[in-house]
Amino acid sequence: MQSGLEDQLALYQKRIPIFTRSVKGTFRRFKTSVLVVAYAIYFLLPWLPWARPDAPAQAVLFDLPGRRFLIFGLTVYPQDVIWLALLLFIAAILLFFVTGLVGRAFCGYFCFQTLWTDFFIWIERVIQGERPARVRLYRQPWDREKLLKLGATHALWLLASFWTALTFVAYFAYAPQLVMDFFTGQAAPAAYITAAVLTLSTYVAAGLMREQVCTYVCPYGRFQSVMYEPETLAVHYDARRGEGTAGRAVVRAGRGIPVERRRAEAGTGPAGERRHVKLSTAERALGERRAQGYGDCVDCGLCVQVCPVGIDIRDGLQYKCISCGLCIDACNTIMDSFGFPRGLIRYDSEKNLASPQPAPPRLHWKRLKIVGYGVALLLMTGYLGYSIATRSSFDRAVNQIRQPLYVVLSNGDIRNRYQIRITNKSGVEERYRITASGVPAHALDLGNFAEIGIKPGHSGLVQASVRLTPAEAARIRHFTLTITPLTRPADARSEDVRFDSPGQTS
Repeated sequence: MQSGLEDQLALYQKRIPIFTRSVKGTFRRFKTSVLVVAYAIYFLLPWLPWARPDAPAQAVLFDLPGRRFLIFGLTVYPQDVIWLALLLFIAAILLFFVTGLVGRAFCGYFCFQTLWTDFFIWIERVIQGERPARVRLYRQPWDREKLLKLGATHALWLLASFWTALTFVAYFAYAPQLVMDFFTGQAAPAAYITAAVLTLSTYVAAGLMREQVCTYVCPYGRFQSVMYEPETLAVHYDARRGEGTAGRAVVRAGRGIPVERRRAEAGTGPAGERRHVKLSTAERALGERRAQGYGDCVDCGLCVQVCPVGIDIRDGLQYKCISCGLCIDACNTIMDSFGFPRGLIRYDSEKNLASPQPAPPRLHWKRLKIVGYGVALLLMTGYLGYSIATRSSFDRAVNQIRQPLYVVLSNGDIRNRYQIRITNKSGVEERYRITASGVPAHALDLGNFAEIGIKPGHSGLVQASVRLTPAEAARIRHFTLTITPLTRPADARSEDVRFDSPGQTS
Protein backbone atom coordinates (compact mmCIF):
# COMPACT_ATOMS: atom_id res chain seq x y z
CA MET A 1 0.00 0.00 0.00
CA GLN A 2 2.82 2.39 0.92
CA SER A 3 4.56 1.67 -2.39
CA GLY A 4 1.40 2.48 -4.36
CA LEU A 5 1.02 5.76 -2.45
CA GLU A 6 4.61 6.70 -3.25
CA ASP A 7 4.01 5.98 -6.94
CA GLN A 8 0.99 8.27 -6.93
CA LEU A 9 2.84 11.03 -5.13
CA ALA A 10 5.73 10.74 -7.58
CA LEU A 11 3.45 11.92 -10.37
CA TYR A 12 3.11 15.30 -8.66
CA GLN A 13 6.61 15.77 -7.34
CA LYS A 14 8.35 19.10 -7.72
CA ARG A 15 10.36 19.48 -10.91
CA ILE A 16 14.10 19.03 -10.51
CA PRO A 17 15.90 21.34 -12.99
CA ILE A 18 17.98 19.62 -15.64
CA PHE A 19 21.24 21.29 -16.63
CA THR A 20 22.48 19.67 -19.82
CA ARG A 21 26.11 19.55 -20.84
CA SER A 22 26.98 20.49 -24.41
CA VAL A 23 28.44 17.76 -26.59
CA LYS A 24 29.89 17.40 -30.07
CA GLY A 25 29.23 14.60 -32.47
CA THR A 26 27.22 13.33 -35.41
CA PHE A 27 23.81 13.50 -33.78
CA ARG A 28 24.45 16.93 -32.26
CA ARG A 29 25.43 18.27 -35.69
CA PHE A 30 22.32 16.75 -37.24
CA LYS A 31 20.08 18.25 -34.55
CA THR A 32 21.67 21.66 -35.06
CA SER A 33 21.25 21.42 -38.83
CA VAL A 34 17.57 20.56 -38.47
CA LEU A 35 17.10 23.44 -36.04
CA VAL A 36 18.73 25.96 -38.37
CA VAL A 37 16.72 24.80 -41.39
CA ALA A 38 13.44 24.71 -39.44
CA TYR A 39 13.98 28.17 -37.98
CA ALA A 40 14.95 29.59 -41.37
CA ILE A 41 11.73 28.25 -42.89
CA TYR A 42 9.49 29.33 -40.03
CA PHE A 43 10.86 32.82 -39.44
CA LEU A 44 11.67 33.82 -43.03
CA LEU A 45 8.73 32.36 -44.95
CA PRO A 46 6.26 35.18 -44.12
CA TRP A 47 8.75 37.68 -45.50
CA LEU A 48 9.30 35.88 -48.80
CA PRO A 49 7.66 37.95 -51.61
CA TRP A 50 5.32 36.39 -54.14
CA ALA A 51 3.52 38.59 -56.68
CA ARG A 52 -0.29 38.22 -56.77
CA PRO A 53 -2.85 40.36 -58.61
CA ASP A 54 -5.51 40.26 -55.89
CA ALA A 55 -3.63 39.70 -52.62
CA PRO A 56 -0.55 40.94 -50.73
CA ALA A 57 2.79 39.89 -52.23
CA GLN A 58 3.51 37.25 -49.60
CA ALA A 59 4.54 33.67 -50.43
CA VAL A 60 2.48 32.05 -47.66
CA LEU A 61 -0.62 33.84 -46.43
CA PHE A 62 -3.58 32.39 -44.56
CA ASP A 63 -6.26 34.83 -45.68
CA LEU A 64 -9.09 34.15 -43.22
CA PRO A 65 -11.29 37.11 -44.28
CA GLY A 66 -11.01 35.92 -47.87
CA ARG A 67 -11.55 32.28 -46.79
CA ARG A 68 -8.46 31.01 -48.59
CA PHE A 69 -4.89 29.87 -47.99
CA LEU A 70 -2.29 31.26 -50.39
CA ILE A 71 0.73 28.96 -50.58
CA PHE A 72 3.12 30.16 -53.26
CA GLY A 73 1.22 29.64 -56.54
CA LEU A 74 -1.52 27.51 -54.97
CA THR A 75 -4.79 28.91 -53.65
CA VAL A 76 -6.65 26.63 -51.23
CA TYR A 77 -10.32 27.19 -50.44
CA PRO A 78 -12.67 25.55 -47.91
CA GLN A 79 -13.93 23.37 -50.76
CA ASP A 80 -10.48 21.75 -50.79
CA VAL A 81 -10.91 20.36 -47.28
CA ILE A 82 -10.11 16.91 -48.71
CA TRP A 83 -6.51 18.11 -49.03
CA LEU A 84 -6.37 18.86 -45.30
CA ALA A 85 -7.76 15.41 -44.56
CA LEU A 86 -5.11 13.85 -46.79
CA LEU A 87 -2.34 15.90 -45.16
CA LEU A 88 -3.43 14.81 -41.69
CA PHE A 89 -3.57 11.20 -42.83
CA ILE A 90 -0.12 11.44 -44.44
CA ALA A 91 1.33 13.06 -41.29
CA ALA A 92 -0.09 10.32 -39.08
CA ILE A 93 1.10 7.49 -41.33
CA LEU A 94 4.53 9.10 -41.67
CA LEU A 95 4.79 9.30 -37.88
CA PHE A 96 3.86 5.63 -37.51
CA PHE A 97 6.23 4.67 -40.33
CA VAL A 98 9.19 6.50 -38.81
CA THR A 99 8.41 5.22 -35.30
CA GLY A 100 8.26 1.63 -36.53
CA LEU A 101 11.71 2.04 -38.05
CA VAL A 102 13.67 4.33 -35.70
CA GLY A 103 11.50 4.89 -32.64
CA ARG A 104 10.96 8.45 -31.44
CA ALA A 105 13.32 10.05 -33.94
CA PHE A 106 10.64 12.63 -34.75
CA CYS A 107 10.62 13.73 -31.11
CA GLY A 108 14.39 13.92 -30.96
CA TYR A 109 14.97 16.00 -34.09
CA PHE A 110 11.83 17.53 -35.61
CA CYS A 111 9.27 18.20 -32.86
CA PHE A 112 8.54 21.89 -32.18
CA GLN A 113 9.04 21.32 -28.46
CA THR A 114 12.49 19.86 -29.09
CA LEU A 115 13.51 22.63 -31.50
CA TRP A 116 12.49 25.48 -29.23
CA THR A 117 13.84 23.81 -26.09
CA ASP A 118 17.19 23.33 -27.83
CA PHE A 119 17.29 27.03 -28.69
CA PHE A 120 16.35 28.06 -25.16
CA ILE A 121 19.06 25.81 -23.70
CA TRP A 122 21.56 27.44 -26.06
CA ILE A 123 20.52 30.89 -24.78
CA GLU A 124 20.89 29.64 -21.22
CA ARG A 125 24.36 28.30 -21.93
CA VAL A 126 25.50 31.54 -23.62
CA ILE A 127 24.39 33.67 -20.66
CA GLN A 128 25.15 31.37 -17.72
CA GLY A 129 27.98 29.19 -19.00
CA GLU A 130 28.51 25.45 -19.31
CA ARG A 131 26.79 22.92 -17.07
CA PRO A 132 29.04 23.26 -13.96
CA ALA A 133 28.61 27.03 -14.02
CA ARG A 134 24.82 26.73 -14.36
CA VAL A 135 24.63 24.24 -11.51
CA ARG A 136 26.76 26.53 -9.33
CA LEU A 137 24.57 29.51 -10.24
CA TYR A 138 21.42 27.57 -9.37
CA ARG A 139 22.75 26.59 -5.93
CA GLN A 140 24.27 29.90 -4.92
CA PRO A 141 22.19 32.43 -2.94
CA TRP A 142 20.54 35.33 -4.68
CA ASP A 143 23.11 38.01 -5.42
CA ARG A 144 23.90 40.50 -8.17
CA GLU A 145 25.45 37.88 -10.46
CA LYS A 146 22.49 35.52 -10.16
CA LEU A 147 19.95 38.29 -10.69
CA LEU A 148 21.72 39.60 -13.77
CA LYS A 149 22.30 36.24 -15.42
CA LEU A 150 18.88 34.79 -14.69
CA GLY A 151 17.22 38.07 -15.62
CA ALA A 152 19.08 38.22 -18.93
CA THR A 153 18.24 34.57 -19.64
CA HIS A 154 14.52 35.00 -19.03
CA ALA A 155 14.46 38.29 -20.93
CA LEU A 156 15.94 36.62 -24.01
CA TRP A 157 13.54 33.70 -23.59
CA LEU A 158 10.62 36.12 -23.58
CA LEU A 159 12.03 37.95 -26.60
CA ALA A 160 12.42 34.67 -28.52
CA SER A 161 8.91 33.64 -27.48
CA PHE A 162 7.46 36.98 -28.57
CA TRP A 163 9.15 36.84 -31.96
CA THR A 164 7.92 33.27 -32.40
CA ALA A 165 4.36 34.41 -31.66
CA LEU A 166 4.57 37.50 -33.88
CA THR A 167 5.90 35.39 -36.75
CA PHE A 168 2.94 33.04 -36.37
CA VAL A 169 0.54 35.98 -36.56
CA ALA A 170 2.41 37.24 -39.64
CA TYR A 171 1.24 34.19 -41.57
CA PHE A 172 -2.33 35.56 -41.33
CA ALA A 173 -1.67 39.08 -42.62
CA TYR A 174 0.77 40.97 -44.83
CA ALA A 175 3.88 40.70 -42.65
CA PRO A 176 5.47 44.18 -43.16
CA GLN A 177 2.18 45.98 -42.60
CA LEU A 178 1.28 43.75 -39.66
CA VAL A 179 4.54 44.46 -37.82
CA MET A 180 4.11 48.20 -38.38
CA ASP A 181 0.49 48.12 -37.21
CA PHE A 182 1.34 45.90 -34.26
CA PHE A 183 3.91 48.27 -32.79
CA THR A 184 1.82 51.36 -33.49
CA GLY A 185 -1.28 49.92 -31.82
CA GLN A 186 -3.31 49.69 -35.03
CA ALA A 187 -3.42 45.90 -35.43
CA ALA A 188 -6.59 43.91 -34.89
CA PRO A 189 -7.33 42.80 -31.30
CA ALA A 190 -7.00 39.17 -32.41
CA ALA A 191 -3.35 39.83 -33.31
CA TYR A 192 -2.52 41.05 -29.80
CA ILE A 193 -4.46 38.24 -28.11
CA THR A 194 -2.82 35.55 -30.28
CA ALA A 195 0.65 37.02 -29.77
CA ALA A 196 0.17 37.19 -26.00
CA VAL A 197 -1.11 33.63 -25.71
CA LEU A 198 1.63 32.17 -27.91
CA THR A 199 4.36 34.20 -26.20
CA LEU A 200 3.31 32.89 -22.81
CA SER A 201 2.85 29.28 -23.96
CA THR A 202 6.21 29.21 -25.77
CA TYR A 203 8.00 30.71 -22.79
CA VAL A 204 6.45 28.22 -20.38
CA ALA A 205 6.84 25.15 -22.61
CA ALA A 206 10.40 25.72 -23.84
CA GLY A 207 11.80 27.68 -20.91
CA LEU A 208 10.11 26.46 -17.74
CA MET A 209 8.54 23.04 -18.35
CA ARG A 210 10.78 21.59 -21.06
CA GLU A 211 10.98 17.84 -20.51
CA GLN A 212 7.71 17.90 -18.56
CA VAL A 213 5.86 18.67 -21.79
CA CYS A 214 7.23 15.45 -23.29
CA THR A 215 6.62 13.47 -20.11
CA TYR A 216 3.21 14.65 -18.93
CA VAL A 217 1.59 16.72 -21.68
CA CYS A 218 2.42 15.08 -25.01
CA PRO A 219 0.47 11.83 -25.48
CA TYR A 220 2.93 10.46 -28.04
CA GLY A 221 5.43 9.37 -25.42
CA ARG A 222 2.74 7.28 -23.75
CA PHE A 223 1.38 5.38 -26.73
CA GLN A 224 4.67 4.99 -28.62
CA SER A 225 5.19 1.56 -27.08
CA VAL A 226 2.35 0.08 -29.12
CA MET A 227 4.30 0.96 -32.28
CA TYR A 228 7.61 -0.51 -31.10
CA GLU A 229 8.63 -3.96 -32.23
CA PRO A 230 11.72 -6.03 -31.40
CA GLU A 231 13.21 -4.90 -34.74
CA THR A 232 12.63 -1.18 -34.13
CA LEU A 233 15.81 0.85 -33.88
CA ALA A 234 16.03 2.93 -30.72
CA VAL A 235 18.76 4.33 -28.49
CA HIS A 236 20.04 1.43 -26.41
CA TYR A 237 22.84 0.80 -23.95
CA ASP A 238 24.69 -2.47 -24.61
CA ALA A 239 24.47 -3.79 -21.07
CA ARG A 240 26.44 -6.99 -21.73
CA ARG A 241 29.38 -5.08 -23.06
CA GLY A 242 29.10 -2.15 -20.66
CA GLU A 243 28.58 -4.10 -17.43
CA GLY A 244 30.65 -7.23 -18.02
CA THR A 245 30.42 -9.69 -15.13
CA ALA A 246 31.71 -7.33 -12.44
CA GLY A 247 29.73 -4.24 -13.44
CA ARG A 248 30.87 -0.86 -14.64
CA ALA A 249 33.86 0.91 -13.12
CA VAL A 250 35.81 4.13 -13.50
CA VAL A 251 39.22 3.93 -15.12
CA ARG A 252 42.07 3.91 -12.65
CA ALA A 253 45.09 1.79 -11.85
CA GLY A 254 44.30 -1.85 -12.44
CA ARG A 255 41.13 -1.09 -14.39
CA GLY A 256 42.57 0.17 -17.63
CA ILE A 257 45.14 2.81 -18.52
CA PRO A 258 44.06 6.45 -18.80
CA VAL A 259 44.64 8.27 -22.03
CA GLU A 260 47.35 10.53 -20.53
CA ARG A 261 49.45 7.48 -19.67
CA ARG A 262 48.91 5.97 -23.10
CA ARG A 263 50.15 9.17 -24.70
CA ALA A 264 53.19 9.19 -22.42
CA GLU A 265 53.97 5.60 -23.36
CA ALA A 266 53.59 6.42 -27.05
CA GLY A 267 57.06 7.99 -27.11
CA THR A 268 58.40 10.41 -29.72
CA GLY A 269 58.92 8.12 -32.68
CA PRO A 270 57.46 8.56 -36.18
CA ALA A 271 53.72 9.18 -36.45
CA GLY A 272 53.03 5.71 -37.81
CA GLU A 273 54.93 4.02 -34.98
CA ARG A 274 53.28 6.25 -32.38
CA ARG A 275 49.81 5.30 -33.59
CA HIS A 276 50.76 1.62 -33.40
CA VAL A 277 52.01 1.91 -29.81
CA LYS A 278 48.92 3.88 -28.77
CA LEU A 279 46.60 1.27 -30.25
CA SER A 280 48.41 -1.57 -28.54
CA THR A 281 48.25 0.31 -25.24
CA ALA A 282 44.51 0.86 -25.61
CA GLU A 283 44.02 -2.80 -26.41
CA ARG A 284 46.04 -3.74 -23.32
CA ALA A 285 43.96 -1.39 -21.15
CA LEU A 286 40.73 -2.85 -22.50
CA GLY A 287 42.04 -6.36 -22.01
CA GLU A 288 42.93 -5.63 -18.38
CA ARG A 289 39.41 -4.44 -17.60
CA ARG A 290 37.74 -7.39 -19.29
CA ALA A 291 40.07 -9.86 -17.61
CA GLN A 292 38.94 -8.48 -14.26
CA GLY A 293 35.27 -8.77 -15.32
CA TYR A 294 34.64 -5.05 -15.73
CA GLY A 295 32.63 -3.76 -18.67
CA ASP A 296 33.53 -0.99 -21.09
CA CYS A 297 31.39 1.59 -19.27
CA VAL A 298 33.72 3.82 -17.25
CA ASP A 299 30.77 5.25 -15.26
CA CYS A 300 31.59 8.82 -16.25
CA GLY A 301 27.91 9.85 -16.19
CA LEU A 302 28.29 11.97 -19.30
CA CYS A 303 25.39 10.20 -21.03
CA VAL A 304 23.12 11.41 -18.21
CA GLN A 305 24.50 14.94 -18.21
CA VAL A 306 23.81 15.54 -21.90
CA CYS A 307 20.28 14.06 -21.83
CA PRO A 308 17.64 16.80 -22.30
CA VAL A 309 15.04 14.77 -20.36
CA GLY A 310 17.43 13.75 -17.56
CA ILE A 311 17.25 9.95 -17.85
CA ASP A 312 20.00 7.37 -17.50
CA ILE A 313 19.91 5.32 -20.70
CA ARG A 314 21.83 2.59 -18.88
CA ASP A 315 18.62 1.77 -17.00
CA GLY A 316 17.10 0.49 -20.24
CA LEU A 317 14.57 1.80 -22.76
CA GLN A 318 12.25 4.37 -21.14
CA TYR A 319 9.19 6.20 -22.35
CA LYS A 320 10.82 9.55 -21.51
CA CYS A 321 13.63 8.94 -24.02
CA ILE A 322 13.14 11.08 -27.14
CA SER A 323 15.86 9.28 -29.15
CA CYS A 324 17.88 12.43 -29.76
CA GLY A 325 21.16 10.49 -29.80
CA LEU A 326 23.13 12.98 -27.68
CA CYS A 327 24.05 10.23 -25.22
CA ILE A 328 25.53 8.33 -28.18
CA ASP A 329 27.76 11.28 -29.02
CA ALA A 330 28.81 11.63 -25.38
CA CYS A 331 29.60 7.95 -24.98
CA ASN A 332 31.50 7.78 -28.29
CA THR A 333 33.60 10.72 -27.15
CA ILE A 334 34.56 8.87 -23.96
CA MET A 335 35.20 5.63 -25.83
CA ASP A 336 37.48 7.50 -28.23
CA SER A 337 39.41 9.11 -25.38
CA PHE A 338 40.21 5.69 -23.89
CA GLY A 339 40.68 3.95 -27.21
CA PHE A 340 37.70 1.65 -26.63
CA PRO A 341 35.41 0.64 -29.51
CA ARG A 342 32.49 2.97 -30.22
CA GLY A 343 28.87 1.92 -29.96
CA LEU A 344 28.47 1.14 -26.28
CA ILE A 345 25.36 3.33 -26.61
CA ARG A 346 23.90 3.19 -30.08
CA TYR A 347 20.81 2.98 -32.23
CA ASP A 348 20.00 -0.72 -32.24
CA SER A 349 17.08 -3.13 -31.95
CA GLU A 350 16.17 -5.22 -28.95
CA LYS A 351 16.28 -8.32 -31.13
CA ASN A 352 19.84 -7.65 -32.24
CA LEU A 353 21.03 -6.79 -28.73
CA ALA A 354 19.55 -10.02 -27.38
CA SER A 355 21.31 -12.18 -29.96
CA PRO A 356 24.46 -14.10 -28.89
CA GLN A 357 26.59 -12.18 -31.38
CA PRO A 358 25.00 -8.78 -32.19
CA ALA A 359 25.39 -7.75 -35.81
CA PRO A 360 25.97 -4.17 -36.96
CA PRO A 361 22.71 -2.21 -36.51
CA ARG A 362 20.56 -1.80 -39.62
CA LEU A 363 17.03 -0.80 -40.57
CA HIS A 364 14.58 -3.70 -40.59
CA TRP A 365 12.00 -2.45 -43.08
CA LYS A 366 10.94 -5.80 -44.51
CA ARG A 367 8.04 -6.18 -42.08
CA LEU A 368 4.36 -6.31 -42.86
CA LYS A 369 3.53 -3.27 -40.73
CA ILE A 370 6.33 -1.12 -42.14
CA VAL A 371 5.58 -2.12 -45.73
CA GLY A 372 1.89 -1.38 -45.13
CA TYR A 373 2.70 2.07 -43.76
CA GLY A 374 5.02 2.72 -46.70
CA VAL A 375 2.46 1.68 -49.30
CA ALA A 376 -0.27 3.79 -47.66
CA LEU A 377 2.12 6.74 -47.48
CA LEU A 378 3.02 6.48 -51.16
CA LEU A 379 -0.59 6.06 -52.27
CA MET A 380 -1.95 8.97 -50.27
CA THR A 381 0.95 11.26 -51.18
CA GLY A 382 0.53 10.36 -54.84
CA TYR A 383 -3.20 10.98 -54.69
CA LEU A 384 -2.70 14.35 -52.99
CA GLY A 385 -0.18 15.38 -55.64
CA TYR A 386 -2.50 14.21 -58.42
CA SER A 387 -5.46 16.04 -56.89
CA ILE A 388 -3.50 19.30 -56.67
CA ALA A 389 -2.04 18.96 -60.17
CA THR A 390 -5.38 18.22 -61.85
CA ARG A 391 -7.60 20.60 -59.88
CA SER A 392 -9.95 22.65 -62.02
CA SER A 393 -10.04 26.43 -61.70
CA PHE A 394 -13.68 26.18 -60.62
CA ASP A 395 -16.21 23.81 -59.12
CA ARG A 396 -19.73 23.33 -60.46
CA ALA A 397 -22.84 21.60 -59.23
CA VAL A 398 -26.07 21.21 -61.22
CA ASN A 399 -29.12 20.19 -59.19
CA GLN A 400 -32.55 19.56 -60.64
CA ILE A 401 -35.37 21.20 -58.72
CA ARG A 402 -37.56 18.25 -57.93
CA GLN A 403 -40.63 19.91 -56.43
CA PRO A 404 -42.22 19.54 -58.87
CA LEU A 405 -40.16 17.41 -61.25
CA TYR A 406 -41.70 19.15 -64.23
CA VAL A 407 -44.39 21.63 -65.12
CA VAL A 408 -46.82 21.22 -68.03
CA LEU A 409 -47.55 24.67 -69.46
CA SER A 410 -50.88 25.81 -70.93
CA ASN A 411 -49.70 25.18 -74.50
CA GLY A 412 -48.56 21.65 -73.61
CA ASP A 413 -44.83 22.39 -73.37
CA ILE A 414 -42.91 20.72 -70.53
CA ARG A 415 -40.48 22.67 -68.35
CA ASN A 416 -37.77 21.43 -65.98
CA ARG A 417 -35.89 23.77 -63.62
CA TYR A 418 -32.28 23.54 -62.50
CA GLN A 419 -30.02 25.25 -59.97
CA ILE A 420 -26.42 25.80 -61.13
CA ARG A 421 -23.78 26.66 -58.53
CA ILE A 422 -20.32 27.79 -59.72
CA THR A 423 -17.40 28.30 -57.31
CA ASN A 424 -14.39 30.27 -58.54
CA LYS A 425 -11.25 28.54 -57.23
CA SER A 426 -8.78 30.60 -59.24
CA GLY A 427 -6.93 33.55 -57.82
CA VAL A 428 -8.65 36.18 -60.00
CA GLU A 429 -12.22 37.23 -60.82
CA GLU A 430 -13.68 35.19 -63.65
CA ARG A 431 -16.72 35.26 -65.94
CA TYR A 432 -18.47 32.04 -66.92
CA ARG A 433 -20.74 31.21 -69.85
CA ILE A 434 -23.40 28.49 -69.59
CA THR A 435 -24.53 26.64 -72.71
CA ALA A 436 -26.60 23.52 -73.41
CA SER A 437 -26.21 20.79 -76.01
CA GLY A 438 -28.61 17.99 -76.84
CA VAL A 439 -31.64 20.31 -76.76
CA PRO A 440 -32.81 23.01 -79.19
CA ALA A 441 -30.97 26.32 -78.87
CA HIS A 442 -34.09 28.16 -77.71
CA ALA A 443 -34.89 25.59 -75.00
CA LEU A 444 -32.41 26.90 -72.35
CA ASP A 445 -33.57 29.91 -70.41
CA LEU A 446 -31.02 31.54 -68.06
CA GLY A 447 -32.97 34.72 -67.47
CA ASN A 448 -30.49 37.59 -67.35
CA PHE A 449 -27.48 35.35 -66.58
CA ALA A 450 -26.15 34.17 -69.93
CA GLU A 451 -22.80 35.03 -68.34
CA ILE A 452 -21.97 35.41 -64.66
CA GLY A 453 -18.96 37.04 -63.00
CA ILE A 454 -17.63 35.55 -59.75
CA LYS A 455 -14.90 36.82 -57.43
CA PRO A 456 -12.09 34.46 -56.38
CA GLY A 457 -13.17 32.10 -53.63
CA HIS A 458 -16.84 32.97 -54.03
CA SER A 459 -19.80 31.11 -55.49
CA GLY A 460 -22.52 32.17 -57.88
CA LEU A 461 -26.01 30.68 -58.21
CA VAL A 462 -27.92 30.60 -61.49
CA GLN A 463 -31.51 29.49 -61.90
CA ALA A 464 -32.05 27.83 -65.30
CA SER A 465 -34.99 26.18 -67.00
CA VAL A 466 -35.34 23.99 -70.08
CA ARG A 467 -38.59 24.02 -72.04
CA LEU A 468 -39.42 21.32 -74.61
CA THR A 469 -42.44 20.47 -76.68
CA PRO A 470 -44.15 17.12 -75.97
CA ALA A 471 -42.57 15.64 -79.10
CA GLU A 472 -39.09 16.82 -78.09
CA ALA A 473 -39.58 15.69 -74.51
CA ALA A 474 -40.56 12.22 -75.69
CA ARG A 475 -37.20 11.64 -77.31
CA ILE A 476 -34.87 13.68 -75.04
CA ARG A 477 -34.14 12.07 -71.73
CA HIS A 478 -30.75 13.72 -71.09
CA PHE A 479 -28.82 16.76 -72.28
CA THR A 480 -25.49 18.42 -71.42
CA LEU A 481 -24.81 21.70 -69.67
CA THR A 482 -21.37 23.20 -70.31
CA ILE A 483 -19.77 25.87 -68.13
CA THR A 484 -16.87 27.72 -69.73
CA PRO A 485 -14.57 30.27 -68.01
CA LEU A 486 -14.03 32.99 -70.60
CA THR A 487 -10.32 33.49 -69.87
CA ARG A 488 -9.66 29.73 -69.67
CA PRO A 489 -11.73 27.99 -72.36
CA ALA A 490 -9.64 24.84 -71.96
CA ASP A 491 -11.00 24.45 -68.39
CA ALA A 492 -14.60 24.10 -69.60
CA ARG A 493 -16.56 21.43 -67.74
CA SER A 494 -19.72 19.60 -68.78
CA GLU A 495 -22.47 18.02 -66.74
CA ASP A 496 -24.92 15.39 -67.95
CA VAL A 497 -28.45 16.43 -66.88
CA ARG A 498 -31.73 14.50 -66.80
CA PHE A 499 -34.95 15.89 -68.31
CA ASP A 500 -38.21 14.58 -66.84
CA SER A 501 -41.57 14.47 -68.58
CA PRO A 502 -44.91 12.70 -67.88
CA GLY A 503 -44.25 9.82 -70.20
CA GLN A 504 -40.71 9.17 -68.86
CA THR A 505 -41.48 9.22 -65.18
CA SER A 506 -44.41 6.83 -65.19
